[in-house]
Amino acid sequence: MERRHLLQVTAAALGATVLPAFAKPARAAGKIRIGLVAKSLGNGFFLAVDKGALEAAAAIGDVEVIFTGPTEPTADGQIAVIQSLIAQHVDAIAVSANDPDALVPICKRAMSRGIKVMSYDSAISPGGRIVHLADSSNALIGQTLDELAAAAAPGGVGKFAIVSATPTSTNQNAWIAAMKQDLPKYPGLDLVSVVYGNDLADDSYRQATGLLQKYPDLKVIVSPSSVGIVACAKAVEDAKLVGKVFVTGLGLPSECAGHVAAGSIKSFAIWNPIDLGYSVVEIAVDLVKGATGPGQSLPAGRMGNISFGADGVGVMAKPFVYDASNVRKFVKIF
Repeated sequence: MERRHLLQVTAAALGATVLPAFAKPARAAGKIRIGLVAKSLGNGFFLAVDKGALEAAAAIGDVEVIFTGPTEPTADGQIAVIQSLIAQHVDAIAVSANDPDALVPICKRAMSRGIKVMSYDSAISPGGRIVHLADSSNALIGQTLDELAAAAAPGGVGKFAIVSATPTSTNQNAWIAAMKQDLPKYPGLDLVSVVYGNDLADDSYRQATGLLQKYPDLKVIVSPSSVGIVACAKAVEDAKLVGKVFVTGLGLPSECAGHVAAGSIKSFAIWNPIDLGYSVVEIAVDLVKGATGPGQSLPAGRMGNISFGADGVGVMAKPFVYDASNVRKFVKIF
């Protein structure tokens, strides 16, 4: 097993015409090289994804994981990174997309060169990938986030707001739509605002601070972003509003445990990003070895088989909820 880390490269001008994807001829025996593209480098969630990817690479054998991503969570940054991976003639590219549509042309270019392209966590639009591996279903995540908001609000009643990632983030927007659809089950909750912290700590902190000032009777802030939930919790703590405003959403145990102890977070949820990275590499290798993807149930090692619908989307599971009773057990894991 080998791996390399790449930093963001300068974006290059891309050609306008892209050939349609075609099946890569049967490959010769040898190392399978997979480009694993994060939304941005330095994000704890994707570092845990990389850890799982390396576990799968070791289990399979003769697999090299090239973990990379832009320094900022932008589509342009990912386009430049994917261009670099194409130039390295990798066998597969797996991307958590910062924009569902902006990445399609460069991903089509990769597929036209026989590279197997899939997305994970945050989807690329269907024209730019073979399959998408979702952390969970949008409906299950939306339901879980509403449950967390209701559990955080005293008596399940009060105003709440959402601090999302970027306005174009595929997964964040889908989860928020699912939250809104499920919200009538919680008549005591009143969604007053959705703002965007761009998956950056400083921006998310400023957005949370603005919400606290604009809505003095706010009870809960929900952030479906591992960066945003920590920044929002810090904003509540700095404003001396612990016990009056609670933060919840999707986060990493290692990053949220201190805020659970401080009382700004009662509970939060996340799927296991280590399992996600493991599954991504297993599926990418399946594609390189000839699996077509959509409509198939593909083997994913210790994760069992993952079924992909005709739309090419496969789903893991409902997010797991962490609170003061269990979060410390997972801090050293991710």
